[in-house]
Amino acid sequence: MNVYFSGIGGTGIGPLAELAQDAGFTVFGSDLKEGAISPELKNRQIDVGYGEQDGDFLRKKIEETGVDWLVYTSALPEDHPELKLAREKNIKCTKRDEFLAELIRQKNLKMIAIAGTHGKTTTTAMIVWAMTQLEIPVSYLVGTTLPWSDGGHFDPNSEYFVYEADEYDRNFLAYHPYIAAITCIDYDHPDIYPTVEEYRAAFDDFMSQSDIVIKSTTIYKDINLVGGLRRQDASIALDVIEKIAPNIAYEKIVAVLNDFPGAGRRFEKIVDGVYTDYGHHPHEISSTIKMAVELKERDGYAGLAVIYQPHQNTRQHEVRDEYKDAFVGADKIFWLPTYLTRENPDLEILSPEDLFSNTDTSSQTTAVELDDALAQEIHQLHDANWLIILMTAGPADGWLREQFKN
Repeated sequence: MNVYFSGIGGTGIGPLAELAQDAGFTVFGSDLKEGAISPELKNRQIDVGYGEQDGDFLRKKIEETGVDWLVYTSALPEDHPELKLAREKNIKCTKRDEFLAELIRQKNLKMIAIAGTHGKTTTTAMIVWAMTQLEIPVSYLVGTTLPWSDGGHFDPNSEYFVYEADEYDRNFLAYHPYIAAITCIDYDHPDIYPTVEEYRAAFDDFMSQSDIVIKSTTIYKDINLVGGLRRQDASIALDVIEKIAPNIAYEKIVAVLNDFPGAGRRFEKIVDGVYTDYGHHPHEISSTIKMAVELKERDGYAGLAVIYQPHQNTRQHEVRDEYKDAFVGADKIFWLPTYLTRENPDLEILSPEDLFSNTDTSSQTTAVELDDALAQEIHQLHDANWLIILMTAGPADGWLREQFKN
């Protein structure tokens, strides 16, 4: 089967394309520009068309090899040129959930799905890491880059498929997992779930259609990773491994998890003293700062500077009051304008000052832009042995990497 992935360069679709290639599908795709997964796609010799996505590359593939299925990201509008062309050609078009469900059905895999408002990416990566190190065959799909493997992989010897189950657009309700591991549930995605009750009901539905549910309860004292949130994620991973591999000693699983090398943009070290994190919800921010404070004190940094880029103005209207104590522990906060995606045009765009003026850390907070002045200040702090962490789901990640590239 020939499968075309629209939006293939990003962490949402790219790892799925890698998984599909491993599973024996012929894979190609397109994106507006190179993304986080692009280097892995190049290494795999997957043919990708970068640019306007005006339909020309898709038409070329239809003529050269034929296209049986087009898988697209939720970010694509319904009038996108590639979707319009594929439908004109009677090509099957779906978002990733339907394609993934079919792949799992074909390969007769048991799904281990990790869901939750925060921590699901790290927990998914931890489970994959542990299974790999413990020599348990595993197929998986993680919504990020991994420093030790591709973001998606199919092992023909695997019994289990480990999946980061995203609640956005109700994607996770397409599955009936063997194991559902729930990290935590805090209200998010108001554009999809207008009320807290609807959000929680979706998780209730997800758990009800799972055979086994594992929730965050115990934090094992033998887990010695930095940060309470990371220790919590590792404890969930440990519970999952013990469920599927009861004959492996507890001590051996703990030792493997304590060696976890991390996942892309989840408290990921760029260089010594500089980290990037995907956190953009107040609860994520608070937990990540606590982890950074622990690292600061352990390693003797002179201070903690946080660069924050909020994600989605619609979300900011829902969470603005939750920022009050989210940044407590940071010595300096640099607050960027909100990264705008999938917005409600009727809502006022909230400025950085609108969002941080009533926080407990407003006196340490400055509104900034991604410019040379910020770069200069960050380098000065880094030279003075400050710990620097960026929290963003947007383009500030690429900017920071550029500042500290070799």
